[in-house]
Amino acid sequence: MKDPRTEAQIREHYEVEKELANRLRNAPKEARGALYRAVYDELFRRVPHHSALSRKVSREMSRENLKWQLNLLSPFLKESVTFLEVGPGDCALAFEVAKLVKKVYAIDVSEAITSASSAPRNFQLILSDGSSIRVPKGSIDVVYSNQLMEHLHPDDAVGQLENILDALAPGGVYLCVTPNKLNGPHDISSDFDSVATGFHMREYTVGELRGLFQKVGFSKIEMCVGGNGKYWRCPTLPAVLCETALQILPSKLCRAIAGSWWVRGVIGVRLVGFKSA
Repeated sequence: MKDPRTEAQIREHYEVEKELANRLRNAPKEARGALYRAVYDELFRRVPHHSALSRKVSREMSRENLKWQLNLLSPFLKESVTFLEVGPGDCALAFEVAKLVKKVYAIDVSEAITSASSAPRNFQLILSDGSSIRVPKGSIDVVYSNQLMEHLHPDDAVGQLENILDALAPGGVYLCVTPNKLNGPHDISSDFDSVATGFHMREYTVGELRGLFQKVGFSKIEMCVGGNGKYWRCPTLPAVLCETALQILPSKLCRAIAGSWWVRGVIGVRLVGFKSA
């Protein structure tokens, strides 16, 4: 969707977000827990024309967004499953999943994302400092996040992955969806910088994120390849080889090819990490 704002407004947004993002990037670990929420609140206060405050998503777009995520998750969902979504946004997906599974947890830094009166009985919202996963160890069958990993400070990303692995039951899975940096940046800096400098603290390739999953101890790592609501699980090696070839190219050509629809289907970062049984 094309940004309807003026060039001056977009640049103002970029400069404010980059300033706040640098504050978060440079903050010590002990300060980042409270800072995550503070910098977002300050951004919305200083940039009243932010698209998140003004853009209205049509019901059709909302349905399509839910549909592809449910298609992606469907192989992992059944009545006996305990499901956890990290960074659930308005909780629309979590509420839909609650119709299909035994229990749903949603973890976010803010409790204002949803109304408790509208939540299903098997749904529970848990507040987090940005990396903690406050559920009993070994209690979750499926963890899911979409457009979350790139917003975490790289040091907090490793800690959160460790916490997710602890939360998973033996044989449990974590499905992580995040933009590929080769066709980015995907935040407000996309028109100004070659790498993300806004609130995308770090964007990853399949290979980079696979390395983090391996580092924290996931026993097997696959990915979901495809698009238009149809996905197939496969090894990560083809995507990593594709990324390696792309990174040999000049940056502009790499970004153009990586952004084509058929390459996006191959290198889209939809990683599935399995905990050993």
